[in-house]
Amino acid sequence: MTQTTLIVTVESIGTVQQRTAGAFEQALGDGVPDEDAPRRLSFETTDQLAQVFTPRAIDVLQAIAQEEPASIRETARLVDRDIKQVSENLERLEECGIVEFVDEGRAKRPVVPYDEIDIQLPLRETVDGDTAPA
Repeated sequence: MTQTTLIVTVESIGTVQQRTAGAFEQALGDGVPDEDAPRRLSFETTDQLAQVFTPRAIDVLQAIAQEEPASIRETARLVDRDIKQVSENLERLEECGIVEFVDEGRAKRPVVPYDEIDIQLPLRETVDGDTAPA
């Protein structure tokens, strides 16, 4: 089984647009999209990243990946937190594509489709004001 990594970055919209345009050109040139291309999630600011990847959200992600709970309620029990708080964390993570839900009867089973999340945080800026790629 191939390990799937989500690369999370903090970078400007311009940088994301340039990378996306480059990926489109490459795909159009070959006629075949690169299926092994890394999955990416970009935030414009570290504040936005921190709103999604809180310590409690990371605990939830790790519990789901390791224990594969059958429901949101079971996930809340695993992390010893209120179901409402866990549900809010999961909704935010789902909006970003970090968590998916599988309907199983009346329960929604949370699934993390990644084996690893690589958060890349540049510390220096490039000359044009965009953050340096990590």
